[in-house]
Amino acid sequence: MLCVFLAVLSAREPLRAEEQRTLVFFGDSLTAGLGVDPGKTFPDLLQQELDRRGYRYRVVNLGESGDTTQDGLERLPLVAAEMPRIVVLEFGANDGLRGQPVSNAEANLAQMIEALRKAGSRVLLAGITLPPNYGPDYIRRFNAIYPALAMRYQLPWVPFLLDGVAGNPALMQRDGLHLNAQGIPRVVANVLRPLEPLLQRE
Repeated sequence: MLCVFLAVLSAREPLRAEEQRTLVFFGDSLTAGLGVDPGKTFPDLLQQELDRRGYRYRVVNLGESGDTTQDGLERLPLVAAEMPRIVVLEFGANDGLRGQPVSNAEANLAQMIEALRKAGSRVLLAGITLPPNYGPDYIRRFNAIYPALAMRYQLPWVPFLLDGVAGNPALMQRDGLHLNAQGIPRVVANVLRPLEPLLQRE
């Protein structure tokens, strides 16, 4: 699948610099905006904030509800088609919720990071955690994925995408897993903090 990703990228004609300024959000239901009105996801609101601040980026939401890190690997050609300058990579929650081996999730994320960087994209890694009922040992090993990858690849990262939102019923949907419309501005702020140093104004 990684060979297909790179082949798709190399087959495309080079674009002018102003056309290449694309920012892709690549992840699962948190990125896709499950349970949120169309056009109101956190990537949508982040597009509005970038416009307000004078950044000329086209935000593309490639979130897919239910996706695991393995699904992300299989969807890499969709990212290649956008030729993004920056990719915000948000996967792992569904691996954890299904109790899949932590080592598999970490290896899949590492493959995505390597492929995206080889294709010329900068990667911002978004960390996530699990509900406490998954047990302290599994959660500890799962949580360790994100700082380990950020250190290994020297990546900017969001330690916890839902920081300030998770556990607050006023900001989360009834399932306790997905943010609601009121929680989106906080997540936009969480992402924008490490993202803004990567952006170009001209």
